[in-house]
Amino acid sequence: MLKLIKIPDNLLKYAIAAVIMAVPLYPKFPFIGIPGTYVSIRLEDFLIAALTVVFILHFLPKIRGLVKNDIEKSILIYLGVGIVSVLSGIFLTKTISPHLGILHWLRRVEYFLPFFIGVIYFKEKGRKDIEFFLKVLMLVIPILFLYGFGQKHLSWPVIITQNEEYSKGVALRWVPGSHVNSTFAGHYDLATFLVLTLPLFITFFFTLEGKWTKMSLLIVIFSGLWLLTNAVSRISVVSYLAASILSLILVRRYKAILLVVAVSFIFFVFSGDLLARYSSIIDVTYTKIKEKTKILSEYKGVVVYAQEENLLPKRRTNDNIEIIPKLIFEDRSTSIRLNVEWPRAIRAFRKNPLVGTGYSSITLATDNEYLRLLGEVGILGFFSFILIFSNIVILIKKVLGRIHDCEEIKKGFIAAFIGSLFGVFLNSLFIDIFEASKFAIIFWLFTGMFVSLARKLIYEQHS
Repeated sequence: MLKLIKIPDNLLKYAIAAVIMAVPLYPKFPFIGIPGTYVSIRLEDFLIAALTVVFILHFLPKIRGLVKNDIEKSILIYLGVGIVSVLSGIFLTKTISPHLGILHWLRRVEYFLPFFIGVIYFKEKGRKDIEFFLKVLMLVIPILFLYGFGQKHLSWPVIITQNEEYSKGVALRWVPGSHVNSTFAGHYDLATFLVLTLPLFITFFFTLEGKWTKMSLLIVIFSGLWLLTNAVSRISVVSYLAASILSLILVRRYKAILLVVAVSFIFFVFSGDLLARYSSIIDVTYTKIKEKTKILSEYKGVVVYAQEENLLPKRRTNDNIEIIPKLIFEDRSTSIRLNVEWPRAIRAFRKNPLVGTGYSSITLATDNEYLRLLGEVGILGFFSFILIFSNIVILIKKVLGRIHDCEEIKKGFIAAFIGSLFGVFLNSLFIDIFEASKFAIIFWLFTGMFVSLARKLIYEQHS
């Protein structure tokens, strides 16, 4: 029967292009609600499901050979640990609802499906199509910019999923001082997507020739920088710069680094909101250091024993004294992480260090991918997830010395992916980004493309 299923190559090609376009650009309107959570099944989920079915029907004989590779094996190990963690959370620690735990696990499966699609397609059909897919991605960022600009200046609707009420598809409006989300569910998701994609186009700008090519890339880069600036994510700005610098180093465009940093800072310094957020954390840090230094200096050299009560100032009781509340200096996002989200993940890890308390057990936000892994899937899940990237890093080490022997498009893509991967790791210290569907689907699709191109390049060098 499988021999009778003949799917045109162009259908597969344009189906992948549809994912690259639709996933970032279609706002997160709910389609089917799930009781007990404000995560919904959305139309993009059906798009991924349809694409997966098409690929299974067309490439089934090839799929069986995937498990022979280390990266693919490590993904299956991670998903295996994940389902064990879900069962443990349901029956052992009783920390998750069965339907929520299973649906969250299935969502992780969904995120990895584009990786396998990318690997298979580029291995069998699509290495010559890398330029086409990158051109599709080039269309995405200016459209994101136009919608984000419309949100900020034309009162276009904002659709986000940051709490239960908003996740119902309520159309909000941008207000001064808030973040620009464009079509993404939150500003962190948008910013990390730009950390992944901007180094790609910056690298191409300095490696590809042609006036119209450079002009097109410049439009994409400036659109992305405006979005990154107005997303107002401090860690993402740092991650973007680190990723771009590393990408340019890998393609040996050292002089371009100063230009990229200078142009980026021009965008960033004109954002009052971004500067205010950086100033906030600097002021809070300085104030706390100053307070601790003052306390230490006041009591330096003073030793107070229990019986020496007379050395301590007596507490005055006077009902007429006006109590002036002490000002508390804090950075809100940092405070939430340190006092709420991170301790919650650590408590979950302590409850079951081996496999955690299960997906969905520590709510939707931890703002640290690594602590979230430890809390939800424990040590086994954490190290199986790290194993995926360890195998990718091994592949990177093998391909690093060979990227200058391939054509410019492939060289730029490989170098930029390596730089972006570092930026995403850095962002993951403060954002649990691999749970954000718009980012995760595109990330794993491009990771599959990278893996396929890198393997092919290594094979060609050895043959």
